[in-house]
Amino acid sequence: MSYTVEPGNFLNDLDRVARTRQRMADQLSTIAETLTQAEFDGEKASGKLELEREIEDIVTASKNLRQGVFRLLVLGDMKRGKSTFLNALIGENLLPSDVNPCTALLTILKYGPEKKVTVYFRDGKPPEQIDFKSFKHRYTIDPEEAKKLEQRQEQAFPNVSHAVVEYPLALLEKGVEIVDSPGLNDTEARNELSLGYIHNCHAILFVLRASQPCTLAERRYLENYIKDRGLSVFFLVNAWDQIKEGLIDPDDPEELEEAETKLRKVFRANLAEYCQVDGVDVYDERVFEISAINALRRRIKEPNASLEGTGFGEFIQALNVFLTQERAISELRQARTLGRQAHKRVREAVARRIPLLEQNLEELKQRIDSVEPQFTQLNDIRDEFRDEIRTMRDRKARGIADSFKTYVLNLEHTFEQDFIHYQPSELQFFDFFSERQREDFNRLTQLAFEQYVNDKFFAWTRTAEKELETAFKDLSASAEKYGASYVKVTDQMSEKLTGQPFHPRTSIDTDDDSPGWAKWAMGLFSLATGNVVGAVLAFSGFDFKSILLNFFATAGLAIIFGSILGPFGIIIAGLGIGALQANYARQQFAQMIKKELVKHLPQVAQEQWQPIYSAVQECFDTYEREVIKRVNEDIQGRKAELNNLVKQKESHEINRTTELARLQGLENTITTACQALETEYQSLLAG
Repeated sequence: MSYTVEPGNFLNDLDRVARTRQRMADQLSTIAETLTQAEFDGEKASGKLELEREIEDIVTASKNLRQGVFRLLVLGDMKRGKSTFLNALIGENLLPSDVNPCTALLTILKYGPEKKVTVYFRDGKPPEQIDFKSFKHRYTIDPEEAKKLEQRQEQAFPNVSHAVVEYPLALLEKGVEIVDSPGLNDTEARNELSLGYIHNCHAILFVLRASQPCTLAERRYLENYIKDRGLSVFFLVNAWDQIKEGLIDPDDPEELEEAETKLRKVFRANLAEYCQVDGVDVYDERVFEISAINALRRRIKEPNASLEGTGFGEFIQALNVFLTQERAISELRQARTLGRQAHKRVREAVARRIPLLEQNLEELKQRIDSVEPQFTQLNDIRDEFRDEIRTMRDRKARGIADSFKTYVLNLEHTFEQDFIHYQPSELQFFDFFSERQREDFNRLTQLAFEQYVNDKFFAWTRTAEKELETAFKDLSASAEKYGASYVKVTDQMSEKLTGQPFHPRTSIDTDDDSPGWAKWAMGLFSLATGNVVGAVLAFSGFDFKSILLNFFATAGLAIIFGSILGPFGIIIAGLGIGALQANYARQQFAQMIKKELVKHLPQVAQEQWQPIYSAVQECFDTYEREVIKRVNEDIQGRKAELNNLVKQKESHEINRTTELARLQGLENTITTACQALETEYQSLLAG
């Protein structure tokens, strides 16, 4: 279909999604309120249907939908034009975007009816509200100062966690939240909040600069934090319009085309591997050549101005499709799934309850006694799945911990070859003899070593995380299998209770009859509880970063470097000054670091084995606890549902006609709400 690639269309589509979210949240609230009232009324009639789990999940999902936003994380090194890009995206010169100042805090932009900046601190100090002018002045720094801080591995404002900027902007009001991060230096990258947002955002907007294609820092960041993480990344190659400034004849179209073609090849060579989705190359849908400054100038003059020629329109279109179609559909599909699950649960409960109303008390008790074997079978299914989870847990915990141990012990085999490439170009080995420069020598070398270890470590974490992902995919398949067996047993139970074939009719199509607990175990209820794998990792406290820090501590960097500085001085003392001598010095230095490092590797491997083993175990234990809790709730709920009816029959005469009408009314109300959910979802699909 034709599509005008302008900001106004993006806002309209965001608004459409936001309104759909609200309407589906309203329908979920209606379902939750209806179920709550039905349970209250049931206590005075034929008894509760034990729908607490459905109510809790739907209430959570409705709340999450109402509060839902599309979170965009903006990454990029210094002097890439991030702030200019952000200002162009939001359509207002909000963030400092001068040539010199750069953002020094992680800043969250969100909607607020009034302009407000709140700064949050790490030291227990209460949050501080300041005006925009003060914020820009206080928390921006010169790039040169930022570079010095990076080299010293220091943060500009170590006591500050982040800032929240609230602003009455149209883009933010339509449900977009933007996280602007500082530069890509390792000190900031290891910041817990920054890394947390990487894995809790809908899309990453990675800003590069045409004149500096894929620097070492950018490649390292992509390799360590982005590659193979399942993240949705858009690459914005900024200042594309400035390519001609470096040409001999900027007005020569052939020279310009040749320069652009060469540059495109460079970016494709560096970025292609990060533009794969399920084995499909999406480079053309993820990499955009833009001029943020030109887009900003036009939007400041006219918010809905044409962005043709800036590359911004094409990017906004791609982001629009991704957020308002791909992501929104996935999110709202889960709302529909929850509605369908509630409808199925109510329909089944009503279908069981109505025939049982006709039974006298003794007949009812006999029928309940007859299904005890089925309850035993349900317990057996639960136990079998639990045992499978534990088997997977023990195998993966040992396997991942052993893989770390092996990986660490093998570092010595490639260290010399690898580490030479990490020694910074500005490192001058002969500076060692200068008292004034010796401190810089030691600092830069230690930084190079940390970068080496950091890269090697994250290469291993990707392997470990893939192992976890594979394991939970296998458990998801098992959950589906056990769920199918579970349904067969519950259907048999219902048939024995009612004395008739149990196939309750529904006016809503369903593509999965799995019970609610199995859907959770399969990761289909992320609106209610978070993505199952992500939630498990978060809830268990699984954190490779802490292991990395322990690695550095255990390796004893000070000991390593303190042990080699004296001998190294003796080695280079007899060398002259020249390129060959410097290269030889580098090789010797790498060999000496390796010699010292190898002494510590067995200790590191041994001491970190148990923390990794325990962390992986806790991942699976967290998953097991939630799954088993939900299965037990279902089994106990089914028993309680029957016992509630017995108690009510024992206590008073049930008006069958009134109760029949109440139960049928309940089912009809839930059906209507679920049909409305279906309508909203299908409307979103239709665009």
